[in-house]
Amino acid sequence: MAENKEKLFDMFSPVTTEEWKAKITADLKGADFDRKLVWRTNEGFNVQPFYRREDLEGLAALDTMPGQFPYLRGTRDNNDWLVRQAVIGETPEAMNEHALHIINRGVESLGIKLGKNAGASDLAVILKGVDLAKIEVNVDCCPGKAAEVAEELVKLVKAAGVEETFRGSIGYNPFKRLLKHGLEFPKDAAEEGKAVYEAVKEVRGIRCFAVDSYMLNNAGAYITQELGYALSWGAEWLTMMTEASLSVDEVACRIKFNMGISSNYFMELAKFRAARMLWAEIVKAYKPEKECACKMFVHAVTSEFNQTLYDSHVNLLRSMTETMSAALAGVNSIETLPFDRCYKCPDEFSERIARNQQFLLRDESHLNKVVDPAGGSYYIENLTASIAAQAWKVFMEVEDNGGFAAMLRKGEIQGKVNESGVKRHLDVARRKENLLGTNIFPNFNEKALDKLTDNACCCKCGCGAEEPADGAVQKLNFDRAASQFEALRLDTERAAKRPKVFMLTIGNLAMRLARAQFSSNFFGCAGYEIIDNIGFETVQAGIDAAMEKGADVVVLCSSDDEYAQYAPEAFKALDGRAIFVVAGAPACMDELKAAGIENFIHVKVNVLDTLVDFNAKLLK
Repeated sequence: MAENKEKLFDMFSPVTTEEWKAKITADLKGADFDRKLVWRTNEGFNVQPFYRREDLEGLAALDTMPGQFPYLRGTRDNNDWLVRQAVIGETPEAMNEHALHIINRGVESLGIKLGKNAGASDLAVILKGVDLAKIEVNVDCCPGKAAEVAEELVKLVKAAGVEETFRGSIGYNPFKRLLKHGLEFPKDAAEEGKAVYEAVKEVRGIRCFAVDSYMLNNAGAYITQELGYALSWGAEWLTMMTEASLSVDEVACRIKFNMGISSNYFMELAKFRAARMLWAEIVKAYKPEKECACKMFVHAVTSEFNQTLYDSHVNLLRSMTETMSAALAGVNSIETLPFDRCYKCPDEFSERIARNQQFLLRDESHLNKVVDPAGGSYYIENLTASIAAQAWKVFMEVEDNGGFAAMLRKGEIQGKVNESGVKRHLDVARRKENLLGTNIFPNFNEKALDKLTDNACCCKCGCGAEEPADGAVQKLNFDRAASQFEALRLDTERAAKRPKVFMLTIGNLAMRLARAQFSSNFFGCAGYEIIDNIGFETVQAGIDAAMEKGADVVVLCSSDDEYAQYAPEAFKALDGRAIFVVAGAPACMDELKAAGIENFIHVKVNVLDTLVDFNAKLLK
């Protein structure tokens, strides 16, 4: 055996990419390879069905190690991240009680949001009993109060004697008003920023210049948009604060990226890797004295855009995969949002589950034990490069148009993100983007009116309600992807009578069952009562059964070939006593329309618009 030097795979001859593609093309039996298997992403690039070693050729920074410039593979030699959770409460005392409660249950990073009526002195009450040497403290407040809050935090840190070990941030974000309300920050952003820096400069672990790109994520931005605008936002800080006489190193080491995580698992993982690489190159262009200034510090928070009111426990699955993306990508801290956040103030159960999602990934699945496990993956390395290229185009477009702040003041960035949000809402309406339990596979009998509470915003930013729109530019639209379907279904719940949809299944067994299932899920998205059936011997028997059940809608489910016979017969037998629908788009559709049949449901229709029309007819 010692003399046997045969390699394990020597018995297999190498297979070229062309041979693989030829085999796949043969198996497609005439279908076009690109149209069938190549995925054109919303981010503007193609994803191939398979990748090989040769696809890594020419990609940047593959020969670097974690902790080495340009930090593609991470900014440190470990993958430990901090578990963050929001501190909530009606009063500073209640927030303190909540902070201690979640710390005792494993949380290592606190997210504190001070409302516009809160004073800096409240911070001392909120943090009473918190070990500042061990717990990261992140304070978000109205930008006009950031310097005052920063001074108070530094005072507390010094009183605890932990200046060298403290970690935390002051979320100074003068661009928030433009993003949320279309109104500009009333003070000099650079002057206020310098005051904030002066307040925290003696504690090197406090970051104070916030890049809150999670706001873009929550408005429906695509991955490359969020990244490109985040980079532009960071560059705006570098330019603005160096022009205010701070050094590049001083500014770069105080910037904190607070980024969102969507449910696109592999692409989000690649996004954070691309972000570190591009940010390192941007900072390097400003010529810092120390290379470590090029490191990107990232906090990641799961998305609110894709959370749903109906079947809300599915939010746990969404946030779990999102948390995994960020954890494997090597971010510094993560906040997994409670699954019920979109419709109520999170309770003890939802908060505990949100914490445990991270603990499970870290302490049971050990995702913190390997740095950049995606490194060298043919697929993810190519995703990283593609996302980096598209995000860089977004970044350069912003720079060519005067920079991040200039475009915000014109409402142009808000407009572009909102365009993406509209496109994504349309994709949800057409089921090109699926939300399980909302626009596909709904729980037919679930009710949600009793879930809605008036205190759903108790954990939101308290920097002010809607402000006057005089002189405002376009602001971000934060409607969740499910919001239109939810409004539709809530209207059904509020109606005096719940519509009944009857499946008239007849003919070809396979087709009638498949179309009944499709139709049940289709109308279930509006919250209608679904009455499914195994099948009927005659059309008349089906119509009689439908009338006996008091059906408001009768859906004919059969095969395309049989519709030419069954559809006119059923339509005539129904005689206007209920709305008649044909499930499918048969070749004889024009003939059926000529006979007076108006309603057809199939995979190409806009589900939302169709159901809105049905609600208008049925909920009078």
